[in-house]
Amino acid sequence: MVLPNGFSNLLDISEWKLTPYQILVLGFAGLILCGALLLMMPMASVAGQSLSFIDALFTSTSAVCVTGLIVVDTGTYFSLFGQLVIILLIQAGGLGIMTMATLMALVMRRKIQLRERLIMQEALNQLTVSGIVRLTQYIILITLLIEFIGGTILAIRWYSELGIQGIYFGYWHAVSSFCNAGFDLFGNFSSLTRYVEDIIVNLTITSLIILGGIGFSVMFDVWDNRQWRKLRLHTKLVLTTTSTLLVFGTLVILLLEMNNPNTLGPLTWQGKFLASYFQSVTPRTAGYNTVDIGKLQDATVFFMVILMFIGASPASTGGGIKTSTIGVLIAAVWTLISGKHDVEVFKRRISQELVYKAFSIFFIAAILVIFVTMMMSITEKASFLQILFEVVSAFGTVGLTTGITPDLTEYGKMWIIVTMFAGRVGPVTLALALALRTRKGMMHYPEGKISIG
Repeated sequence: MVLPNGFSNLLDISEWKLTPYQILVLGFAGLILCGALLLMMPMASVAGQSLSFIDALFTSTSAVCVTGLIVVDTGTYFSLFGQLVIILLIQAGGLGIMTMATLMALVMRRKIQLRERLIMQEALNQLTVSGIVRLTQYIILITLLIEFIGGTILAIRWYSELGIQGIYFGYWHAVSSFCNAGFDLFGNFSSLTRYVEDIIVNLTITSLIILGGIGFSVMFDVWDNRQWRKLRLHTKLVLTTTSTLLVFGTLVILLLEMNNPNTLGPLTWQGKFLASYFQSVTPRTAGYNTVDIGKLQDATVFFMVILMFIGASPASTGGGIKTSTIGVLIAAVWTLISGKHDVEVFKRRISQELVYKAFSIFFIAAILVIFVTMMMSITEKASFLQILFEVVSAFGTVGLTTGITPDLTEYGKMWIIVTMFAGRVGPVTLALALALRTRKGMMHYPEGKISIG
């Protein structure tokens, strides 16, 4: 088909006078809007009713930003068409806009230009543009393979319980889990609470979540080298931070909730450990839960806020400030305490530029969370801790909630939409996309002295 010249140029991003950051942000925004329009169609709901624009936009944003916060129950409100739209939005959002665009370009045998490769490099958080197209191909293949394996295990498990529907549920939830989305089809906002002591469901879902959250580059590095000493510094930092958070998170949740009659109290010891482990994994941007989050103790809720704020790892399907960021920040603080000059991790020096970037990400994210929490505290009828939990869950693209999401006002929904979007594209990417231009200073002022602390 021959397209008009103007429209052809519109599809060719090499003709756009935009920065890579702006193209990424606009790509996500465009996908969200398209998803919202599809979910507003009467055929997307079981009752044949049109979903309001704000609720459709909220659901589409949550799906594309792989969050999982919902204002209408996915399993009971949406028809098969609506559920398929949501899972396609989750898959596209999890893989990323440029990965999906590259897939279409490869299918159409279209050459990937240098500008497009630079955008892909930014989208995948890679250090160089070399081999970026091949990396994208590997990402697509490994994603489909992992989702197929996880989906098959879940389909076999649920087939005995749900019949043919169990097969559909298995693959649907495998995609949602690997993409760290947290959407479920079991209805009544119940998530996976009925499977709190089911070993197969728990271990399969958490494995998919962890694999989706550690980052594609880490998976490829582990597969290629398979020896700790040969792994890249980034891989070592991500694996160490992730493992520490999982173990520490499991123990803290177990200690805080083991005697809570509304959560872990009635479970067997195996169930307590399994539920603690699941609730330690899922704040890492997944959104599923096997116990009622609204009945957790305040200390546990606040601890999960910290886990959600940290989130997953770079170049993954998850959000948050990322494990590598918190790892660099901890290393920088330890450098100050120990009196060293250089920030060091695994006998490697970390550049000042990376340390500055880590602190910038942390600061911008904290300011965003503080501001949105303050604004929602004005409009929403919920406790401060519930609102803080909701906002951090949105920023970390987690999807966990204490139960206040369906009752949010329109103002609250809009704030959560903005927060989910900022959390998915990344606070620094969003800030650079909004910047009119980047300037590099050519003049250096004399050094000044400031007292700190």
